[in-house]
Amino acid sequence: MERQKQIVRVSVLGIAANLVLVAFKAVVGLVTGSIAVILDAVNNLSDALSSVLTIVGTKLASRAPDKKHPYGYGRIENVTSVAIAVIVLLAGITSLRESFSKILHPESADYSVVSLVIIAAAVLVKFFLGRYVKRAGEKYNSDSLVASGSDALFDSVISLSTLAAAAVSLLWHVSIEGYLGVVISAVIVKAGVEILLDSLNAIIGYRVDSELSRSLKDAVAAYAEVRGAYDLSLHRYGPEKIIGSVHIEVDDSMSARELHALTRRISTDIMEQYGVLLTIGIYASNIGGEEEKRIRADVEAAVAEHPEVLELHGFYVDPETGRVSFDLIVDFSADARATCAAIREKLSALYPDRSFDIVLDSDVSD
Repeated sequence: MERQKQIVRVSVLGIAANLVLVAFKAVVGLVTGSIAVILDAVNNLSDALSSVLTIVGTKLASRAPDKKHPYGYGRIENVTSVAIAVIVLLAGITSLRESFSKILHPESADYSVVSLVIIAAAVLVKFFLGRYVKRAGEKYNSDSLVASGSDALFDSVISLSTLAAAAVSLLWHVSIEGYLGVVISAVIVKAGVEILLDSLNAIIGYRVDSELSRSLKDAVAAYAEVRGAYDLSLHRYGPEKIIGSVHIEVDDSMSARELHALTRRISTDIMEQYGVLLTIGIYASNIGGEEEKRIRADVEAAVAEHPEVLELHGFYVDPETGRVSFDLIVDFSADARATCAAIREKLSALYPDRSFDIVLDSDVSD
């Protein structure tokens, strides 16, 4: 709730600042006939609309889970970002069309001292606003605020370039308004495309941050009873909700009661430390015997012949049936099934009296 309040407060401040800049820049642009200043005003208006969407998205995303959406509504923030990207793209395309028109039919801009002072003030306002919004976004883990802050910082550079165009016009009586408008439009379109791609990637599902995945695995593997942590899979349902699963390797002599206590302890600690709801699966391990060690060594040798195999884990020899099972993670660029078949063929030739169960896992985290 506190996060929501802060994001709304920062967004409201952004809306107010951008609307003031829109009003001043629109007047300056119309009075001076500067297409660059008018386009800058349009960009500020799109920033204000983006902040409105950020508020709406944040409020909707904070709704409690229900039967239809048991994981909550956190991903609405990603949908909101898509809408923001569309607004930015439309603004950029419109600006580009007007800029080309200005190049084909140039008109001299008439700058006054007052207009230049207003533009210079806008540079300072956007710079400090951008820095404030971006820091708030990082503090409250809001991608929308971070994007808005970064965009505002870049807007300050764009406004600074407008001042440069005014200086060129006043000193050498050369109009570069249309060309500058094309540059500004290209920047707006580029920003829109980047926001859109980032948002779509979040909705589709992207790879877990390496630092987070390694830290989580290390934390799980640090328990005395755990021989290794594997198959970490995390899914984000908004910036504050992460749900996932991990497999731990333990001695096959552990009882159900001991496993229950261990997995409960791990999941509780991980939730407290990382805010991640983690489901824990079990790999039994029995590599203490000489026969198991010899088989494992041969398995590792067979796997080592295939550099596309990134990891071998979950090795177990069933003491009753003699069946050997293990999991492999194969690089996405390789033919995993062909690799699996080749390894099984090699091992079956070495141990014709044993069966080999090879499970192919996905390379979803580092």
